[in-house]
Amino acid sequence: AAALRGSISRGALFRTLQTTLQPKVPVRCLNLLEYQSKVLLDNHGVTVQKFRILDSHKNATEASKTLNAAEYVVKAQILAGGRGKGHFDNGFQGGVHLTKDCNEVAYLVEKMVGHKLITKQTPKDGILVSKVMVAESVDILRETYFCILMDREHNGPVMIASPDGGMDIEEVAEKTPERLLTQPIDIHEGITDDMALKVADFLKFEGPLREKCAKEVKGIWKMFLGVDATQIEINPLIETPQGQVVAVDAKIQFDDNAEFRQKDIFALEDSSESDPREVDAASHDLTYIGMDGNIGCLVNGAGLAMATMDIIKLHGGSPANFLDLGGGVQEHQVEHAVRILTSDDSVKALFVNIFGGIVNTATIASGLVKVLKDRDIKIPLVVRLEGTNVEEAKRILIESGCPIQSASDLDEGAKKAVAAIS
Repeated sequence: AAALRGSISRGALFRTLQTTLQPKVPVRCLNLLEYQSKVLLDNHGVTVQKFRILDSHKNATEASKTLNAAEYVVKAQILAGGRGKGHFDNGFQGGVHLTKDCNEVAYLVEKMVGHKLITKQTPKDGILVSKVMVAESVDILRETYFCILMDREHNGPVMIASPDGGMDIEEVAEKTPERLLTQPIDIHEGITDDMALKVADFLKFEGPLREKCAKEVKGIWKMFLGVDATQIEINPLIETPQGQVVAVDAKIQFDDNAEFRQKDIFALEDSSESDPREVDAASHDLTYIGMDGNIGCLVNGAGLAMATMDIIKLHGGSPANFLDLGGGVQEHQVEHAVRILTSDDSVKALFVNIFGGIVNTATIASGLVKVLKDRDIKIPLVVRLEGTNVEEAKRILIESGCPIQSASDLDEGAKKAVAAIS
């Protein structure tokens, strides 16, 4: 949508669009830090590097000695990429370092913990590093790619493998599709020994490594089921000169609907890098996205959010944020939504644009009236309601006596919101 260009990340937009598939509960897209993913892999029998997690330099030397490694890799733990080429607010260069001296590990950790790491993927002020992973550095003889994911086209899980690891897999699929193996998995039968060995052969693991690779494949499948994953991507799955098969890096996505079964995993979520308003909204089963304009948008459904922001831009305005109520909204959620939207000092007007199908517009109206009476909201409020029980909703707004500008359609509402500021 035109309104979003330059204002919203592709990831945030994707998360919001996914909300339309689950109208009652927004998609959280849980992200884990690198060390958290490695713990899950290790717990399910997948071979990873030996590592330690440090939140201070004080015991770094002793902790690294326990790894008994010839070389150590020291990595700042944040969710953003590009750590190796980043720099810290104290002038220290690089969020990833190699050293053979365990005594130097303490120095590196001291330079990282408690300081903000700035990369191409972080905010300009960087992200505070609270943990550092010290891992055994592994020699890489060869890199391969392996992934298990839920695939709509196959109506279930599939394995994807390529001997070209460490690369953009989309590029491999486009330029050399013959280097990509796609194998559907019967959810009842699972990954058989023959299937796992077929993957090992395709990835060119030979001799004793063939069986080791097959074991890793079956371990990843066991984890896929055990943690209710929708995707586990190992890139790269490496071969070492010492004859080991090791999962060096992993990206894991989880099924939101399985949160009730995976409470321990979802409790790992690190919200310190998120916009506090996004976290606040998620705690009330709402989806909030901040931007850089001055008109707040309260909507239901991602498609309506895009249309609302586009028409605001069309009439010369600029959206400051939007909050998607979803389809199963209750009155108390409307109150929280208005509070979150107006907590942004840049919001100079609020445009409520609701098309009620699943949503009862009278519920929206009652929530708006309650929050306006309970809170001192001094910015203009423009409301357009349409759909289920709309006549009752309009009656509630009119009889409330609250300072609300009503609009009969989306175009009129957007014009009034823009005019309220200018």
